[in-house]
Amino acid sequence: MSAEHASMRLIDDYARGDAAMAADTVWALEAHLETCALCRSRLAASVATEAPGIAALIDTVRAGLEPQLDAAGGVPRRRLRPRWVSAWLTPAMAPWLAMTAVVTLLALLLDAVASPTLFGDASPALLVAPVLPLCGVAAAWSRGLDPAHELTASTARAGLPLLLRRTTSVLVVVLPVLLVGGWLTGSMTAAQWLLPSLAFTSTALALGSVVGVTRAAVGLVVAWGVAVVAPAWATGRVPLALRLALQPDQLPAWGLLLALGIGAVIARRNAYSTL
Repeated sequence: MSAEHASMRLIDDYARGDAAMAADTVWALEAHLETCALCRSRLAASVATEAPGIAALIDTVRAGLEPQLDAAGGVPRRRLRPRWVSAWLTPAMAPWLAMTAVVTLLALLLDAVASPTLFGDASPALLVAPVLPLCGVAAAWSRGLDPAHELTASTARAGLPLLLRRTTSVLVVVLPVLLVGGWLTGSMTAAQWLLPSLAFTSTALALGSVVGVTRAAVGLVVAWGVAVVAPAWATGRVPLALRLALQPDQLPAWGLLLALGIGAVIARRNAYSTL
């Protein structure tokens, strides 16, 4: 591909469905076709000459659909969402983000009004803060929660870039709520939970390249709940593991986990296009 347009050889290979084309080349060409009308017209002409069977199929489908499209012309148009919404959010993420924010506020409320014997010297907000972003990350690339998942996953821009955008949208909502809530209540400092939250998020994305992001996020939340939250609620004491993990001198370990997670995501970046 040149700086502006794809070559005719590349377009002809794509029109024929050449299986020898590299996956990154196909991705780059499809992304270019989304924004280049000239190359789309070249592709249409190439399909007619290089793949007449596909051209005939398209004509047959068009002939069958035109009467139905004409009959549906009077149907009111649905309100269109801005393009950036589909790039950064899924239809199911809004309630998940709202749920995450509500859980955060409830944890902060418990900090203020809960009986001292309920969690002992453990801060409810601090107990859940490291894994709260995972609630939204679980919905960022979920086949079951996104009704348009198959359509989205088949687009040229699907894969890791889209997943990172949606993960960022989760962090943009959750982290400020935790920061403001911790500052208002004085129950926790950002140094105690911010780096662990980011480390858990990167770990969920890294494991997601193997088992799926939703499974990885839910699995980490369950593991944290079993190992930390449940014992704290049952005994009214902060588990020793949490005391050690959230000490300031353990921040380098969380930073290392964050770096390892990011490295794994980069190393397996091509796996996300097939999730």
